[in-house]
Amino acid sequence: MFDEVKKSIEWGGDTLTLETGKIARQADATVIATYGETSVLAAVVFAKKEKPGMDFFPLTVNYQEKYYAAGKIPGGFFKREARPTEKETLTARLIDRPIRPLFVPGFKHETQVTLTVLSHDLENDPDMVAMIAASAALTLSGAPFRGPIANCRVGFVGGEYVLNPSVDDMHELRNNPEQRLDLVVAGTRDAVMMVESEAYELSEAEMLGAVNFAHENIQPVIDLIIDMAEVCAKEPYDFQAPDYSELLTKVTGLGEAGIRAAYQNTDKQIRTTAISAARDAIKAELSEEELNDGNLGTVLKKLESAVVRGDIVESGKRIDGRDLSTVRQIVSETGLLPRTHGSALFTRGETQGLVVTTLGTGDDEQMIDALQGTYRSNFLLHYNFPPYSVGECGRNFGPGRREIGHGKLAWRALQAVLPAATDFPYTIRLVSEITESNGSSSMASVCGGSLSMMDAGVPLKSPVAGVAMGLILEDSGKYAVLTDILGDEDHLGDMDFKVAGTAEGITSLQMDIKITGITEEIMQVALDQAKEGRIHILGEMANALTEGRAELGEFAPRIESFKIPTDKIREVIGSGGKVIREIVEKTGAKVNIEDDGTVKVASSSAKEIDAAVKWIRSITDDPEVGEIYQGTVVKTVDFGAFVNFFGAKDGLVHISQLADERVGKTTDVVNEGDKVWVKLMGFDDRGKVRLSMKVVDQETGQQFEDE
Repeated sequence: MFDEVKKSIEWGGDTLTLETGKIARQADATVIATYGETSVLAAVVFAKKEKPGMDFFPLTVNYQEKYYAAGKIPGGFFKREARPTEKETLTARLIDRPIRPLFVPGFKHETQVTLTVLSHDLENDPDMVAMIAASAALTLSGAPFRGPIANCRVGFVGGEYVLNPSVDDMHELRNNPEQRLDLVVAGTRDAVMMVESEAYELSEAEMLGAVNFAHENIQPVIDLIIDMAEVCAKEPYDFQAPDYSELLTKVTGLGEAGIRAAYQNTDKQIRTTAISAARDAIKAELSEEELNDGNLGTVLKKLESAVVRGDIVESGKRIDGRDLSTVRQIVSETGLLPRTHGSALFTRGETQGLVVTTLGTGDDEQMIDALQGTYRSNFLLHYNFPPYSVGECGRNFGPGRREIGHGKLAWRALQAVLPAATDFPYTIRLVSEITESNGSSSMASVCGGSLSMMDAGVPLKSPVAGVAMGLILEDSGKYAVLTDILGDEDHLGDMDFKVAGTAEGITSLQMDIKITGITEEIMQVALDQAKEGRIHILGEMANALTEGRAELGEFAPRIESFKIPTDKIREVIGSGGKVIREIVEKTGAKVNIEDDGTVKVASSSAKEIDAAVKWIRSITDDPEVGEIYQGTVVKTVDFGAFVNFFGAKDGLVHISQLADERVGKTTDVVNEGDKVWVKLMGFDDRGKVRLSMKVVDQETGQQFEDE
């Protein structure tokens, strides 16, 4: 009944298996990839006819993590998987980026790749398995896909690269001091297609070495997919790329001069208007048949691309007049918003980000329910891209894939320089509002985020800056690497290569290619040129701030962190939380106690924090002999007074210790409810507390000198 094909190899210390022919047979191709005991199903379907008027390639990649894969039931009220999580959205983008450029140019048939995590062994991350499954399914489907690709994850420990480190090794990279890199690379047999990473200040040589290590180690997977395709791949779909050469020749003759003149405008809005007018002038000269040609949009873009790319490669002159390595003018400002905890406005040319920092307590940490389990994050970065930032009208549907992806890229760039939670026990939330955009708003978020956190008093290890690099690669082999690309250079170029880091090294790198890959030489040039740009930007940022402010802002909460013995946690919390609720209610401070005994007391008032800390310490600590405490008389008897002086602890002040002179009656000196100063003299043979009032000045609380 089933025509099954299964292929396996040993790879990276585990078995990788690809199988097809048994499940989901009505799709154009289906592959189940299994690595260890993590399995992902990839199903590919593409339309056999193109929709009329389609002027783009409608590729959709959907990645889904099913909770049953890890033997879990979803949380919440509905108890079923709902909208995509951040991890699912980021993984779908990760897979889309390297496969999209490999479809034959001109192919505009609707194509859908659906990836479903069926099993997760909690050791091998399913995102890497999903990308391999997608590549294999596309290769078998018969779609005009110029693959296959393969991919892997690389770590960096003790100066050595590690292939496919486990989930535990990579989870919360910031809390694993030995692990300095989380790098994902995808590529074909000959070239790298996509890079995504977060790192701890790796040098350019170390990062390039990691990329090369990854590319070398994905070759066996590419061979495995090809081996499988030779057995069971479908016949290639008969797709003929449209021939629009005649239309291109005519449009070029009609409009090349006008398009070139339009691109002489350095102001984005003026340039956009001029390009639109040049397009309209071309269309006015075309026949009705030519205007209705579905390839007209592609032809106009080809003309614009040829004009811009030719000028850059031949003369080294860019759209706004810069040379290849110059960064646009930068203005950095901090402390713009009076009531926020920290704020910064970072402007680079016509790209601008307003980034705001908010500090919170442990109650504000984000709880993340993932297949690997539930964990908490104390660093959040949210990126917003409103339509007005590019001078357009549009509806705001909340964060989409682009916003989530750009925000995560900025998060990766900044997480490496955050202080340890033990040194700075705050939850940090950054919000980047992109108020203008003309190229690399994600890197503006990195620069603005670094300045905003320093303005809030976050003690960053080093400031971080980011820069976006571009590439123009001609068929002749000539190429130009561009520093700090404009939106048009990104749109018409061949590469978007974003590098962020400190003066010491790289903290994040992301590369997307629109062609069939780039060489090691080009990547080396891009990394070196990016370093020069990054150092320049850090220098410009230093005009605003060079390190975190010495004190938190006026409106930021204060947090005091200390540890108590774990066997005392129960006493501080009390039965049913009675004690800790009373502490919070009466002092006004927030109190959070972790399983390891770490206590965080937060409030905007130092008085409230002190009161809560003293209360907790009175429960967990023991009083010290020789120390002076203020207490309250709780009972008087013939032989003295009992004083509550340390939390719930009471002690006796014998009548002989009430005053320096002889006392006939206890109530002649003190009464119930009186506040008194006492010194802990010690403990008697039965462990009873002995206190003295007569050795302490009751006015000042200081011990008498002659005592």
